[in-house]
Amino acid sequence: MANGLDPARLAAYREAGVVFPIPVLSAPEVADLRAKFDRLLAREGGTLTRAVNTRPHLILPWLDDLIRDPRVLDPVESVLGPDILCWASGFFAKRPGDPAFVSWHQDATYWGLSSDEVVTAWIAFSPSTPRSGCMRVVPGSHRTRLEHADTFDADNLLSRGQEVAARVDEAVAVDVVLAPGEMSLHHVLIVHGSEPNRADDWRIGFTARYIPTRLRQLAPVKDTAMLVRGVDRFGHFEPEPRPKADFDPDAVAFHRAVRERLEAITGQGAARPMRTT
Repeated sequence: MANGLDPARLAAYREAGVVFPIPVLSAPEVADLRAKFDRLLAREGGTLTRAVNTRPHLILPWLDDLIRDPRVLDPVESVLGPDILCWASGFFAKRPGDPAFVSWHQDATYWGLSSDEVVTAWIAFSPSTPRSGCMRVVPGSHRTRLEHADTFDADNLLSRGQEVAARVDEAVAVDVVLAPGEMSLHHVLIVHGSEPNRADDWRIGFTARYIPTRLRQLAPVKDTAMLVRGVDRFGHFEPEPRPKADFDPDAVAFHRAVRERLEAITGQGAARPMRTT
């Protein structure tokens, strides 16, 4: 673990529920990933469908490589320990002038996992600033699980438009400003959201959700996850195979089945079907 969090940064994460910025990718590397994202976007007709954007590491080898990059995993291991599963991934991407936003919420609300020991790595493919609608967090809010309400707002990037059913003091919120190639780590219970993109370029963030292998899925559905470091001594999740090529037919078929399971898990109790596009 050559590039883990030093004691001060680990303590800061424990206290605030977030740590940033963490350098991950070189300028050429992030330029290559941005080009691949742009090609993916063109393939999808200019908008990423929720279907493709649900655990896309299962169908795109370049994202599979990213979720297991040591520069990403070393800081994650500092928090979670050496045996790590990637439970989910996806892009949070906003085009210039897009009204899309993310309401104040906690990630853990509908995930069904047995513990709050979950870390999200948020990796910037483009500048993430207040003008472009960077993620905002409420430091320290990860200590309390809050009630949520579903809004199903069409401009909300969350599948149920979920938001905390409590007033958020935005005066104490912090902007998670990242340059391309940098990442943040945040706790699954930190209250966070983001504003629309008012900049001239896309705001593109790729997220990977990591859990220790000892966690279980509490929903009555067999969940899946990708072992990215260490050993899985528990077997609570069905192992996910690595994709051989972009949109390999076998990978696409497995990905479709995984999405159906995940929708059953995260859609439990919803008043209406979640967004699938």
